[in-house]
Amino acid sequence: MSGGEMKYINEAFGQNWIAPLGPNVNAFEKELGIATGTKHVAALVSGTSAIHLALILLDVKPGDYVIGSSFTFSATINPIAYQGAVPVLIDSEKETWNMDPELLEGAILKVKGERRKDKVKGPDLKAIVVAHLYGMPARIKEINEIADKYGIPVVEDAAEALGSEYMGRRVGCNSKFGILSFNGNKIITTSGGGALLSDDEALIKRARFLATQARDPAPHYQHSVIGYNYRMSNVVAGIGRGQLEVLDERVRSRREINTWYRQLLKDVPGVTFHTEPSKDFFSNYWLTCIVIDPQEAGTDREKLRLAFAAENIEARPLWKPMHLQPVFADCPAFVNGTSEALFNNGLCLPSGSNLTEEELERISKVLKRGFKI
Repeated sequence: MSGGEMKYINEAFGQNWIAPLGPNVNAFEKELGIATGTKHVAALVSGTSAIHLALILLDVKPGDYVIGSSFTFSATINPIAYQGAVPVLIDSEKETWNMDPELLEGAILKVKGERRKDKVKGPDLKAIVVAHLYGMPARIKEINEIADKYGIPVVEDAAEALGSEYMGRRVGCNSKFGILSFNGNKIITTSGGGALLSDDEALIKRARFLATQARDPAPHYQHSVIGYNYRMSNVVAGIGRGQLEVLDERVRSRREINTWYRQLLKDVPGVTFHTEPSKDFFSNYWLTCIVIDPQEAGTDREKLRLAFAAENIEARPLWKPMHLQPVFADCPAFVNGTSEALFNNGLCLPSGSNLTEEELERISKVLKRGFKI
C-alpha cells in the first residue's frame, strides 16, 4: 500500500457510501482514463469480467471463433469459453513473447477460408484478444493493421502491463477495447478489481449497464437482458485511487529491480532476459523473467526454482501455454514452438515493488550459488 489509500477509504466510510458505486468509483474511472490515455472507463470486479463484457459487447455467441494469445494466464481465454465460443490459440514471436502477427494472419485466413469452403453462414470470427505479457507490449500496431484488414475488433489484455507503452502510447488504449487488472499481485492493486477501457462512450455505458445486473430504467425491478454483478465497489475504488497516485513510482521500482537482476547476471552464460526489442517498447517489467539454457548455464529452470523454494523464496515457471492446457487441448492452435520452449526453460524471478535490501541479498545468494558466480 502507498499510504494514501486510507484517505479515500475514510471518505467512503465518513459518507456512509459503502455499497457498490459512488464518488470513488466515478473518480477512479476518470483518473484511470487520464493515466491510460483512454476516453472512457468502466471500473469492474476483475480483469476477467472486463474481457467477458468486451466479448458480450462484440456479440460473441456460442460457436463463434475468437482468436487469443496462447502464452498467457488462463483468464485471458476463459471468457471466450464463458460465451460458448471457440478459442483459436496463437503462439508467440521470439522478441516480445507476445502474439506472433504472422501466425495471426495465417489463422485468420485459415478460419475464414474454411468457412467459405464449407459455406458456413452461422458462427464467425468475432474478435482477437491479445495479451501484453509480463508488462511487455505486444506488437499492437502490426496486430491492429492485420485485424483492420479483415474487419476484426481487438481486445488488449493489459492486465499485467499498466504503465507500459508502445510507440509512445500506453497499452490498453490502442484498440476497440482494453482491459486492466488490479488483482493483489498486479503493479497496483485494489485487492481485487479490473477495468474496461474504450474510446467508444456508448459501449462503456452499455458495459456499466450490463455490469450492474442490466436493470432497466423502471420504478420496479425489470430486466430485458441477462446482467452481471461485475461493478467495483466504492470502498475498493478508494484503494485504487490511492494506488494510482504511485503508479509511476511502482513502474520505476519494477524497472530498477529488473536492472539489478541484469547487472547481477550479466556475465552468466546461458541466461537471457525478457527484453524490450527497441525504443518503440517501454515495459513496466511487472515481472523480471529469464530463460536458462541448461547446457551453457550449468543448471536449469527447475533446479533454480527449487533452490529458491528451499530458502522460502517464491519463483515461478513462465505461463504454461494455453494450447498445452488440458482444458483447451482440443482448440485450434497455430504454434511455432516458441511459447513451449519458453515455458520449459523460463523463470519469473521475485519482482515485488517493495523488495528490501535484505530480501535482495537473500535472492542474490541463491542466484550466485545456482549459477556458481
